[in-house]
Amino acid sequence: MKLFNSLLIAGALVATPVMAQDDEVLKPVVDEAAKINESAAKSQEKINNITDQIGSKLQQFKTLNKEIEGLEVYNAQLQKQIDNQNQEMADLNAAIDEVSVVERQITPLMIRMITGLEQFVELDVPFLAEERANRIADLKAMMDRADVATSEKFRRVMEAYQVEMDYGRTMEAYSGIHSIDGQERDVEFLRLGRTALIYQTRDASEQGVWNKQTRQWEELDSSYRTQITKGLRMAKKQLAPDMLMLPVAITD
Repeated sequence: MKLFNSLLIAGALVATPVMAQDDEVLKPVVDEAAKINESAAKSQEKINNITDQIGSKLQQFKTLNKEIEGLEVYNAQLQKQIDNQNQEMADLNAAIDEVSVVERQITPLMIRMITGLEQFVELDVPFLAEERANRIADLKAMMDRADVATSEKFRRVMEAYQVEMDYGRTMEAYSGIHSIDGQERDVEFLRLGRTALIYQTRDASEQGVWNKQTRQWEELDSSYRTQITKGLRMAKKQLAPDMLMLPVAITD
């Protein structure tokens, strides 16, 4: 028994230096492993940071792609608008060229229209002679003015034609001076469209009618006095419209 115990003690004495030697051998390995683990942790941290950066960049890339897609759609729409505006500009330039051509053509037309209107008035029943002559003179003077637009000139010419047209379907009474037997008399004129032009002196003692065929004034006898007076009052809105018995010149 004593021998066995001695062996155990000896074995323990032998094992103690061996374990100390193992610790010395393993310490560098453990330290190196700790360094590797620390380095691996740092590497992992770097990897995590890089992964986060990549994720952020990827999100930015996706956002930019959406913005680019939106800009492409917007640019396409703008291009359509630009194309339409270019077409409108081309059409407008063509219209301007056409207006210039029309303006060059319309001026001679207006001059011919004024000349025709002047001839018509000269051949027409001689009512409101001064007023109508002044209107034509104003049109002629207007055509020489550079400060009046062509459109306004054309409007004025058409307005003069409209006035002349309206004379043919209206009834009018107006005062004037008329030569009777070489004497200037104050009379009232009665115009029935262009059908009849009649005068009557203020005292209703004399009256006459314009003869379209002879283009002269003819006296009327007193039998027409009442009807002419009635017609004058109707034209002045002093009587309601009614039947009139008046002389009318018949042209061929």
